[in-house]
Amino acid sequence: MRRGIAATALVAALALAATACGGDTKDDGAANAGGELSGTVTWWDTSNEAEKASFQKIAEGFTAKHPKVTVKYVNVPYGDAQNKVKNAFNSGSQAPDVIRADVGWVADFASLGYLDEVPAETAKKVDAEFLAQAAASGKFEGKTFAVPQVIDTLGLFYNKKMLADAGVQPPTTLEELKTASAAIKAKTGKTGLYLRGDDSYWFLPFIYGEGGDLVDAKNKTVTVDNAAGVKAFKAARDLVTSGAAVTNATDGWTNMQTAFKSGEVAMMINGPWAVADSYAGDQFKDKANLGVAAVAAGSVKAGAPQGGHDLAVYAGSKNLAASHAFVDYMTSQEVQVQSAKELSLLPTRTAAYEQPDVKSSEMVQFFKPAVDKAVERAWIPENGSLFEPLKVEYTKAVTGASSPEDAAKAAGAEFRKILKGWK
Repeated sequence: MRRGIAATALVAALALAATACGGDTKDDGAANAGGELSGTVTWWDTSNEAEKASFQKIAEGFTAKHPKVTVKYVNVPYGDAQNKVKNAFNSGSQAPDVIRADVGWVADFASLGYLDEVPAETAKKVDAEFLAQAAASGKFEGKTFAVPQVIDTLGLFYNKKMLADAGVQPPTTLEELKTASAAIKAKTGKTGLYLRGDDSYWFLPFIYGEGGDLVDAKNKTVTVDNAAGVKAFKAARDLVTSGAAVTNATDGWTNMQTAFKSGEVAMMINGPWAVADSYAGDQFKDKANLGVAAVAAGSVKAGAPQGGHDLAVYAGSKNLAASHAFVDYMTSQEVQVQSAKELSLLPTRTAAYEQPDVKSSEMVQFFKPAVDKAVERAWIPENGSLFEPLKVEYTKAVTGASSPEDAAKAAGAEFRKILKGWK
């Protein structure tokens, strides 16, 4: 996923050239002449199995408002999406008009010239009507390139009955988590926590909990390998060696969800995107049995990352007007409220939280205060690229294939290869 300076410059040049060529053939529909929108809008959606049917139905509803526009829905597995989108945008061949981008990808895509700037009036509404931390994720060098669709963070999901049977409360610190897990093991024979070991996003609560961060963007300094970073790797590994948690180096999402839904583990760290799938499990046929608390604090504090997804339009799209209109529709208050009701996803529009269907969602009401306290990541082009080398080292550390000290050192070295000139 890493690129050298020359390669990055070449890709950017090709992207800009493709965009310029596309400008000669763009078909923005009759909207340019003041008529109806028309044509096809291809949307690449990265939502998971539990979400995609709902999003496809919502997306196709755009045609009811604009009968001459056809929406082509394509679900792209999240794990493959960043590179797949880059390749499509770079070649210009069969590229989507609209993408659902992880908040960490926007600056990267924008820096390469792949994204069309959000129209000025929409950009003003984003600044005025959306959560400030969500709006920040769609900007690059002072310009708005994406509109926030959903915002999220991580929390501690727990099986209320299993914790009650063991006589413990949701843990608030890692030490309490180990104590609670020991009680759960003694009472039920089950493990306390499933700790996802194959995705470095799950490492972030540990490094934030030790008062650290991956990088200091303001001072262009890599910090994943400082003292706080080493403590974070140690904390994650300690949960496994102590028996408080089980982990797996592959297919973590499926293993984690299966273990939690079946009652093999009492707790997991996850986000609002996992609520709908969790409810489908045997343990949560009674939805009231699913509890969510703040992630357990490290030695310094409790901290979880700000995540979410934004919608952006490809600069080389041949149907820009309809594509931007589609983004407006998919990020409208009406759609955000529907997504909160059906999927427990958090809106990015401030006013949506005053709507009855949002107020009545227990999960949304929990996660909103958690989002307000979430740690905002560095919105730099290299943001997404850092997670692959971090995943390698996090997996080694949490499974015992590498010491925490070596994992931190190796991650720092890889970060500095990506972040040219950083300390």
